[in-house]
Amino acid sequence: MNTLTRRLRTLPIRARLSMLVAAAVAFAVAAVSVTCWFIVQGKLYEQLTNDLQKEQHGPVTQVLSAALIDCSATPQNDNSYRTSYAQGVTIDGKACLLPGSTGVIKITQADKDLIKAGNTDRYYFRNGTDEDGDALRVMIQVFATQSGSFVGLATALPLKNTQNTLNDLALILLLVSGIGVIGAGAAGLAVARAGLRPVDELTEAVEHVARTEDLSVRIPVEEDADDEIARLSRSFNSMTTSLASSRELQQQLIADAGHELRTPLTSLRTNIELLTRSEETGRPLPPADRKALLSSVKAQMTELAALIGDLQELSRSEGQRGERVQIVALQDTVEAALSRARLRGPELKITADVQPWFVRAEPSALERAIVNILDNAVKFSPEGGTIDVALERGVLTVRDHGPGIPEDELPHVFDRFWRSPSARALPGSGLGLSIVARTVQQAGGDVTLARANGGGTVATVRLPGAPTAPPETV
Repeated sequence: MNTLTRRLRTLPIRARLSMLVAAAVAFAVAAVSVTCWFIVQGKLYEQLTNDLQKEQHGPVTQVLSAALIDCSATPQNDNSYRTSYAQGVTIDGKACLLPGSTGVIKITQADKDLIKAGNTDRYYFRNGTDEDGDALRVMIQVFATQSGSFVGLATALPLKNTQNTLNDLALILLLVSGIGVIGAGAAGLAVARAGLRPVDELTEAVEHVARTEDLSVRIPVEEDADDEIARLSRSFNSMTTSLASSRELQQQLIADAGHELRTPLTSLRTNIELLTRSEETGRPLPPADRKALLSSVKAQMTELAALIGDLQELSRSEGQRGERVQIVALQDTVEAALSRARLRGPELKITADVQPWFVRAEPSALERAIVNILDNAVKFSPEGGTIDVALERGVLTVRDHGPGIPEDELPHVFDRFWRSPSARALPGSGLGLSIVARTVQQAGGDVTLARANGGGTVATVRLPGAPTAPPETV
């Protein structure tokens, strides 16, 4: 059975469907044919039984008595009985042919038992044979004699014609069933081909994508179609669209990262070459120039490290983030980010009004996002300026008093590697706000940047949560 199952699984789907349809039709046709054959057999036997019951036997008791007196007498042919076989049977099983009988019915022990039982109120029917082995439909009727004994009357009709009819019917049903099964198999194959045509198209599309990596392939789907094939085709189209979008983003990320890496690497290589040349030529650089070069190398290395860290953050998969999501006290995260911001801008005045709020997020990613927002505020705040931070019912606002963001640049602030022309000279990779946007979105919130009244920029982060921690986290 297991071997057969494995072999079936290796066949094409259309072949399996055809075989299943043929098997189902074969089972149905076989059940109908067998049922039909037995019904016809019952009707034919019923007709023979009715014919036997309709026979007129005249004064049965007198005829039987006369026949049983001398069973050795040769029966006279007459028309008293229309059946082919008629004979009397004594209690001990002795049979005497009645006039008109053309053969002798074989008497069984069951016939003798019926006669001895003396039940004269009904007819008994069975299939039997004559002395030559020909099949018969036999009827036994029991009569009481004048002497108080019992005698049986056995009449029969040949079954040859009935059996021939049943054999012909079986042959016809077998042929019709075979034709039906073959036709069902052919129809099943045709239906399978028509039904699986969309699957063939989908297979060809997948093979084409695997062979050429062309993600622009789309499978045509009718708008009102809602069957399994249509849903599968729509899913495939959505998948290729998502993959194409992901590839474009990946290519854009690589191109942007390459562009951003080129500047610090070029500057770093130039500075290192100057230091190397001074060592090789034996002409050391002035102490001030050497110190400036080393400071520049250190700054470029710091910028490269920050850029690589941002790229790693962006490259992390959704599954890796989902494993670290937990209940986070947002107020504690904001306080930790404020501590780091105060170290980076010691000359600035940072005010904070932070109220409790608990959210579901990845702690480290959320803190990094808030630090990026505060870093932007520190970076663009004038010396001695003020940064106002507030957290109330899940809404975090960070407002600086810097130059602000021009209106035409606001739509691009969260794009990867985008930097304002006025900020090109400042350190940064252009990924900070992009990381902020994605982290906040993954936590179910949203973030916006806008020009503040009176100058500066205000960043607003909204995160769903609650003012108290869930019981399981307490």
